[in-house]
Amino acid sequence: MTNERKIRVGITQGDTNGIGLEVALKVIAVPEFMEICTPVLYGSAKVLTYHRKAIDMPSFQIYHAGDAEHIKDNVPNIIEVMGNEEVKVELGTPSKQAGKAAYQALEAAVADLKQGRIDVLVTAPINKDNIQSDEFNFPGQTEYLQASAGDERHALMVLCDESLRVALVTTHLPLAQLPQAITTQGIRQRLREFNDSLQRDFGCERPRIAVLSLNPHAGENGLLGTEEQQIIRPAIDQAYDEDRIVCFGPYAADGFFGSQQYRNFDGVLAMYHDQGLAPFKALSMDRGVNFTAGLPFVRTSPDHGTGYDIAGKGVAREDSMRQAIYTAIDIWRNRQCWDEAHANPLRKQYHDKGKDNVVLDLTKETDE
Repeated sequence: MTNERKIRVGITQGDTNGIGLEVALKVIAVPEFMEICTPVLYGSAKVLTYHRKAIDMPSFQIYHAGDAEHIKDNVPNIIEVMGNEEVKVELGTPSKQAGKAAYQALEAAVADLKQGRIDVLVTAPINKDNIQSDEFNFPGQTEYLQASAGDERHALMVLCDESLRVALVTTHLPLAQLPQAITTQGIRQRLREFNDSLQRDFGCERPRIAVLSLNPHAGENGLLGTEEQQIIRPAIDQAYDEDRIVCFGPYAADGFFGSQQYRNFDGVLAMYHDQGLAPFKALSMDRGVNFTAGLPFVRTSPDHGTGYDIAGKGVAREDSMRQAIYTAIDIWRNRQCWDEAHANPLRKQYHDKGKDNVVLDLTKETDE
């Protein structure tokens, strides 16, 4: 990558029977969009054309790059990931073929992302069931990306918009397994990851994090559950005292969002998927973004699903896809600034402990 070319945004086609390609087309068809980035769509040109015609969208220029080495700026690009394989598009209908096509696009885009051929990744929605195969046996794309990153990376799911950021302690987990998955160590680790992301990815200098409870009414002092007293509160205390993370709670989840308490914090840590995502999507469905923190690369996604019920009807709103692209670019830039600012920290001028604490007087000249 050089500083001369524009940021390259890889966009996967997602489930080929859903709305992913429709919303992506609506975003990249705008000529002014090329002023801020170079969109690179991973998918099938034939499937793309099928979706464009289905919604009666005028044709526009898109460059068939062949591979990431031949991407062109100032125009949308497409990289063919399916070779000569024919894909039957059945709009609104889940199919294994659509799942396979989604995986092929994701695999190719992640490979180019890891090689630095594209700068950020935006994934269109998939069907978590029909994408399952010998190659993809993960609960979702977040877990696949974590495995792809290697190095024992821990991905953190963060849903965000311009005023709200919600992270999750657990993600795609059956509710029956939830109580065993909520631990003091796990919550504290998520607080560290969230705090790091709020600083490096979102530019929050000293982020304030609200932690939600697990049980109704925050357990009512043990009447409705003891996890708040025995697990969640100790995690908050340890993170505050030992990790110097500015975190508070646990807050009862039912009234936290309705009362707009979230506006007092830079981020909210929810215990499980629907606890955080249901209120977030109610507040930000058309502009919300799913961001995967904790990885060495930037990945975002619209916060909606495949939208089978409206696929091919031309009514799917592209706001969330557009915002996912903008967010990916912003986070990529924030990371560049953060890493540059912290690349060469000043060395300490004194010892933390011991009798040899000697503060250097930097006002005196020395020959040494």
